[in-house]
Amino acid sequence: MKHMIRIWRVVVSILMVGGVSTMASAETTDGIGDKRPSRAQQLMGDVDPKLAELTDKVLLGDVWERPGLAKRDRSLITVAALIALNRPDQLRSHMRLARQNGVTEAELVETITQLAFYTGWPNAIIAVGIAREVFHSK
Repeated sequence: MKHMIRIWRVVVSILMVGGVSTMASAETTDGIGDKRPSRAQQLMGDVDPKLAELTDKVLLGDVWERPGLAKRDRSLITVAALIALNRPDQLRSHMRLARQNGVTEAELVETITQLAFYTGWPNAIIAVGIAREVFHSK
């Protein structure tokens, strides 16, 4: 049970990123030198600044940048976790990010099909609808 709680905490950290479209630091520039808040800061910084900071520095600044896995593979793993946990809002943005990181539509579809048997048919059906949205919103 403690192991599941630890896994859940890691997954929640991933899910909190939500609408991230690129891996970013706590602040980014707008092209003219002005700094603007990261996506994590925008999503949760006003309520939980520490969680936003951890998202920026640890999750995006460290975990996503580790050399052990390519961003493409990290994206595919994250998509699989979000399908398994039935987190459609975060799945949408991470499917887009996966496409940016080189995961093909065919690979996302195969991932959904594979997971249908391990995480449940309803999760797969929801993921198909989200994939349709993402694929058609290019």
